[in-house]
Amino acid sequence: MLGCMRTYSLDDVHETRKRRDSWWTVYFVDPAACRVALAVANRTSLTPNGLTVFSLVLGLVSAGCFAMNQLVAGACFFYLSFMIDCVDGKIARLKGTGTPFGLWLDYVGDRIRVVMCAGGLAYGQYALTGEVTYVVLGAAVAVLDLFRYVNAPQMKRVREAVREERQELEPLVPAPLVPDPMDPERLERVRRSEADRLPRGRSLPKRFNRFLARHRVRSHLISGIEFHAAVFVVAPLAGAWALIPLATASGAMLLVNEIFLVYRMWRFTRRHRVASSQESREHVLV
Repeated sequence: MLGCMRTYSLDDVHETRKRRDSWWTVYFVDPAACRVALAVANRTSLTPNGLTVFSLVLGLVSAGCFAMNQLVAGACFFYLSFMIDCVDGKIARLKGTGTPFGLWLDYVGDRIRVVMCAGGLAYGQYALTGEVTYVVLGAAVAVLDLFRYVNAPQMKRVREAVREERQELEPLVPAPLVPDPMDPERLERVRRSEADRLPRGRSLPKRFNRFLARHRVRSHLISGIEFHAAVFVVAPLAGAWALIPLATASGAMLLVNEIFLVYRMWRFTRRHRVASSQESREHVLV
């Protein structure tokens, strides 16, 4: 049966990568994950769901290593678990075998891995040192991760609801008059707009964002992926002394990022409310 399978190239696998992803995934995971995905696609009949379950098993092994105070082994197994978690998505997109159940399994598996690894890390360090700080740290990591993954779909639902409301209002708003392209006032506005663009050049943030986009990197510094990498990979590899400082710093940065995203969502809904009010008044006046 394997002889009848289509042969994929590395370029085919590269096409399955996300258009923009976290910098940790782009630079430290995808180079390995793409080659593993190529071997899995060409030499095995493993399904995305099977890979997701395997990723979860590796995550539980990582949690067990942390609980036994084997920090380096725990970090290595966590990295392998996350890497396989990236492979399952690539295989699903490459072969077109993704399913809604697979999305659910991947989502739930990620949460179980993080909670178990946070618990294992807290238990291992508490058993070794007797310091309650590590218990608080494990609980904080689990709660912050759950908050982020509960908050993200809710924000998406809010944005979708706003867009649906806009679509419902559009038929009520009369189409704007098409301006005369030779209107002197319009030509003057266009000239000023072009003049404003020329001497000022490109701002550094925009140039930096374009640079990141060319390399498929998201513009924000830290997301849940970088948070997990800092707590479960970088800090354990550095040693027990780095667990609290790195977890605290990365957790604070993640929380700031989440607050900023909530603020942007609030601005988005506020602009929509103002626009909807104006459209309603215009409809009444016409």
